[in-house]
Amino acid sequence: MFETLRNAFKIKDIRKKLFFTFMMLIVVRLGSQLPVPGVDRTFFSEWFASQTGEAFNFFNAFTGGSFEQMSIFALNITPYITSSIIIQLLTIAIPKLEEMHRDGEDGRKKITAITRYVTVGLALLEGTAMAIGFGNQGLIPVMSDSSAGFLVKAGTVIEVVAALTAGSTFLMWVGERITEKGVGNGISIVLMINILSRIPSDMYTLFEQFVAPQTIAKGALAAVIILAIIVITIVLVIVLNDAQRKIPVQYAKKMQGRKLVGGQSSFIPLKVNTAGVIPVIFASSLMSMPTMIASFAGATGGTGVGATILGMFNQNNWFNPSQPIYTIGFILYAVLNVFFAYFYTSITFNPIEVADNMKKQGGFIPGIRPGKPTQDYLNKILNNLIFIGVCGLLIVVTIPLFFNGVFGAYVSFGGTSIIIIVGVILETLKQIESQMLVRNYKGFLSE
Repeated sequence: MFETLRNAFKIKDIRKKLFFTFMMLIVVRLGSQLPVPGVDRTFFSEWFASQTGEAFNFFNAFTGGSFEQMSIFALNITPYITSSIIIQLLTIAIPKLEEMHRDGEDGRKKITAITRYVTVGLALLEGTAMAIGFGNQGLIPVMSDSSAGFLVKAGTVIEVVAALTAGSTFLMWVGERITEKGVGNGISIVLMINILSRIPSDMYTLFEQFVAPQTIAKGALAAVIILAIIVITIVLVIVLNDAQRKIPVQYAKKMQGRKLVGGQSSFIPLKVNTAGVIPVIFASSLMSMPTMIASFAGATGGTGVGATILGMFNQNNWFNPSQPIYTIGFILYAVLNVFFAYFYTSITFNPIEVADNMKKQGGFIPGIRPGKPTQDYLNKILNNLIFIGVCGLLIVVTIPLFFNGVFGAYVSFGGTSIIIIVGVILETLKQIESQMLVRNYKGFLSE
């Protein structure tokens, strides 16, 4: 591994890409400390600390703490992620977008441009909602000042919205530059570095809660258990990320002119975790919405049926032995994961199209007739893989939730964060490896 790193830095092109990526990430973390003009950061920090729901903690982890500090990167790249998902879904529903998607490089450039515009629109919408919603509660001091005129208040709100929108747009630009001039996966790397920035404080929280108060022997045992849980979770994610089912494909021989071509064999790689982390993000976002809306409306707390139902949506309440009724929310969470896993895979992998392309190219799966039988076979295999993959995802995300509910060990880097971190690191190493293999160097993943 270290030898490979030295070889990577010996290559001028890769060294420049690594340095450029590193400098961009420094800019990202510095920007996370810059406050939005006109806001009271102390008020927001105190307000955020008073929130017990998972909704804002989940969002704060993705922004690397920028949301909690109300910096210019408070929205971070979440508008871009949302925009990308929306455009990807609409590509299946809108023929014009589907045509662009199939139109090669020019079509992809047009889709990228549309994604950027939608990102700016979403950032404006989210920034406005945040400025007005939190501003009325005291985030923007001038809004609670009765002597301030309407134009002054409106100007301050516009200034806050402009800062938040500009920050999110700038991060989108940084991500694209890392993809173009850095090691690739720009948006994913920005998201990863935000999540990684929260790990030191989370580890310190675990140390203060489970290690420091104990005797040396018990503290050491607690530290070993915590480390073992983290390692096991990471190993599960790696296995889940790399696992795939290879469907063998044989191509028939045929005459082209005076030459006999074909006859070679290949395979269709179907990943076990076909939908990646998308089902977890979608499910977590939907489960967080009721708590977030209730927090904005000031309807949190209290007792009664409404409070109990609201508590079921809060992931911090799941697996709590003293309040088992809240764990019903986890069942809904699991159902949503399964639904989004099948839904997302259905719009990203089309067995009908794959079967038709194989038939046109003279390919067939051994023992399966071309056409409809091949389509049915691929559907059957795909459905089984989706179920196995989503079960693996649920195991990974359940481990932190279980220890949070039973032992109160809440940290921001839950299963979703670990899946993202490991996935981005593996994908980035593969890209660097491919560049090194061109120059006859051994890759990261070959050792």
